[in-house]
Amino acid sequence: MVNHQPGTEGKTREPPLRILNQRLLRREVMHLRRFCLLPATAAAVLTATTALGQGATGVPIAPMAVDAHPSFAVATIKLHDPNYPRRQGWNFIGSRVKIDNQTLTSLMMYAFSIDPHQVVDAPEWASKTAFDVEGVTDTPGEPNRVQQQEMIQKLLADRFGLKFHREQRRLNVYAIQVAKGGPKLTPTAHPQRQSTQRGRYEGATLVLTMGSASISDFVLDMQFAGLDRPLIDRTGLKGQYDITLRYTPEESRNTDPNAAPGIFTAIQEQLGLKLQPVKGPVDVLVIDRVERRSEN
Repeated sequence: MVNHQPGTEGKTREPPLRILNQRLLRREVMHLRRFCLLPATAAAVLTATTALGQGATGVPIAPMAVDAHPSFAVATIKLHDPNYPRRQGWNFIGSRVKIDNQTLTSLMMYAFSIDPHQVVDAPEWASKTAFDVEGVTDTPGEPNRVQQQEMIQKLLADRFGLKFHREQRRLNVYAIQVAKGGPKLTPTAHPQRQSTQRGRYEGATLVLTMGSASISDFVLDMQFAGLDRPLIDRTGLKGQYDITLRYTPEESRNTDPNAAPGIFTAIQEQLGLKLQPVKGPVDVLVIDRVERRSEN
């Protein structure tokens, strides 16, 4: 729930949670409905990719070779300190990785680009026990989204002993489709760059900004937006776009009638897309074995 303090209305506030960002310790927004460690509040998203980062001296960090298949050269996993519930995020800059306050479920969501409803037969602790991960890559350069996901997949297998098999099941989903009148998407001004994303609150309104983003990047972000079902892409759009989406989580709209529209209306009015509830075949990950980590 967004708490309004006297004298803060209309000011830009740091959101309560953080999303993936390429600069270490940059505060961003993240939200998981029912599956996260915090109650469902003003929703936000998790980006799947990072931009070209900068080191402490401001010098740009070169991206990792696109054909590289990185792993963690070293990684420490600790139970998250519950006294710091807002210390939560995904940070990649160069070869350094810092992941705070994430459950096994949220790690799997990012690693496999899935919704929590697509994780089946997980133990109860998987969506409740939070971990912090710090490490460095074994390959020079800053990893792109696919490489980040590959690293986390390997970490889950090596350190949590995760074994699973895939099945296809018919589930209630939202199909992202082009709305009547066509898409309202701006082709990116920098197609050579990696995708970027950040979110911030302006009062009760969440402003999501994405650069050089594909629809698959947008879909992965929306998987973390607190929706009640998985998303599938039926837009047919193949380009890269610079996207700005302004919406207000439903909880906030209950206290601010003048806030920006909810996520469904915002996506249709601002992006020319729509979320259509349908039922269809969806891949799920059925967990066969996983080990609960303790301090290492």
